[in-house]
Amino acid sequence: MKFLQRSYLAHDKDSLDPKGQALNKVYWLYCLFGIVCIFLSRSTFLLLMIENFPFYLSLIVAIVLLIMLANKIKVAYPVLLVLAGLVISFVPGIPTMHIDPDLIFLIFLPPLLYEAAWAISWKELWHWRRIIGSFAFVVVFLTALSVAFVANHFIPGFSLALGFLLGGIVSPPDAVSAGAILKFVKVPKRMRSVLEGESLLNDASSLIIFRFAMIAVATGQFIWYKAAFSFGWMLVGGVGIGLLIGWIFMKAHQYLPTDANTDIVLSIVTPYIMYITAEEVHSSGVLAVVSGGLFLSTKRHLFLSSTSRLRGGNVWESLCFVLNGLVFLLIGLDLPEISAGLEGVSIPSAIGYGVLITMVLIVGRILSAYGAVIVTLIARNFITVADARNPGYKVPLILGWTGMRGVVSLAAALSIPVKLANGAAFPQRNLILFITFIVILLTLLLQGLSLPYLIRKIHMPDLGDSLPEEEADSLIRVQLAEHALQYVRSHYSEQLNTQPVLQQMARKWEDSILSTDDVLLAEELKKTYGDILNQQRQWLLKKNKEEKMLDEEIVRKHLLRLDLEEEKLRFL
Repeated sequence: MKFLQRSYLAHDKDSLDPKGQALNKVYWLYCLFGIVCIFLSRSTFLLLMIENFPFYLSLIVAIVLLIMLANKIKVAYPVLLVLAGLVISFVPGIPTMHIDPDLIFLIFLPPLLYEAAWAISWKELWHWRRIIGSFAFVVVFLTALSVAFVANHFIPGFSLALGFLLGGIVSPPDAVSAGAILKFVKVPKRMRSVLEGESLLNDASSLIIFRFAMIAVATGQFIWYKAAFSFGWMLVGGVGIGLLIGWIFMKAHQYLPTDANTDIVLSIVTPYIMYITAEEVHSSGVLAVVSGGLFLSTKRHLFLSSTSRLRGGNVWESLCFVLNGLVFLLIGLDLPEISAGLEGVSIPSAIGYGVLITMVLIVGRILSAYGAVIVTLIARNFITVADARNPGYKVPLILGWTGMRGVVSLAAALSIPVKLANGAAFPQRNLILFITFIVILLTLLLQGLSLPYLIRKIHMPDLGDSLPEEEADSLIRVQLAEHALQYVRSHYSEQLNTQPVLQQMARKWEDSILSTDDVLLAEELKKTYGDILNQQRQWLLKKNKEEKMLDEEIVRKHLLRLDLEEEKLRFL
């Protein structure tokens, strides 16, 4: 959950419960241990744990060191991790990595999607819904269609169904890669919002294409009306199940006697239950996790205490940190097994096919970005659009170049079964895996390394999507203090005249500085101050909803400060 930034927690370490932090670390270690256990294999778990456990621990250490190096040299960490995995895979004596295809989606996707849903702004998602929807659904479908025809025409043995299968695998861009790159450069707020929103939905659309293509390959036929009904159920059922389970868990948090640690455990369980439930009834598990995560994210201040929000953020940040690192490292480590399975296709030919598909993806996304701008400029004459201004050639160029592939593509490719239901080998499975690997590697290296330079070179203008950060931060600080003063004067006028500490707080609010350091508060005053903090929180949420030009990241920063202030009350 990105709304809980370490930088703020670092300034308030003394305000957090040391025992609670220790428990958080224990829970985090349990989660990590469980993920590694499932990841290894169900049938050979004990043997692999005994033989290769030090190796898997060393991978975790390598991930941490490589990400620190990436931050130091300002390179997106997915690039370094993929290259490191590739180098490690050629070291003699390294254990062969084999991932159970049945578990790859279940292990990685639910928590990563859930965390992304909590981090995104619903306000921004809704504001840019048309452009996000076009990239997440229309562009993904057109990309898969383009890949299908190119693969069918140029790659021997590839039917249209196999081409669609490959297209569904490689069509969704990876949000983790783009986010890791964009943190080193400044881009317009609108672009970040579109990329974040697209990343939530394009996984669902690509996996729906992937599922239908799998059925077509396995059965050799495609019945359109059955597919249409199935598609509708996947959308409606996935969203409905996610919202229903999200509502149930929200009520569980509200009415059960939970504390911060049990809230965290429930939050880890939630995305898995959403995903598994939806998949069991043949709807979209991805949409279930996304819709449920968005619902709970918008309600977080209704059912989670400030303690749960603060501590939960640490656990989720660490969990997704390791999951993302493992996936990108595995992309490189899995190359020997993928290349060894190529039969009847030479390595140079397979690389050539991968380069061809990569070019189709890059060119197709850039054309789609410019096409989306043209459609928006035409549509503004008939309907109200999110932004009627002409963005020029720079914004769509950058948007089109942020098409790195990663986690979802790897997971989808690895989930292809080795054999069909009739016992026959799945056609072109290893070639599809190899092409997917080449696409991921090339897009990460070519686009990932050049994107920061391209952004700096073309100097994208600030189109006024939101107030400047310094201005918005100062404005919110002043208005928040004014609101607190107004509330305490109208609701606690008597205490304001009799309580010196409350008077001192009022004076600090008058200076737009809020602090409770080194102050011992009486229980009654602590309750009063807690009520004031809650009123400030409600005011912030209301202002964020009403002010369209206000950057939600600024609001979340002030919400975090209020959570930290509320946390301090427990130890005063």
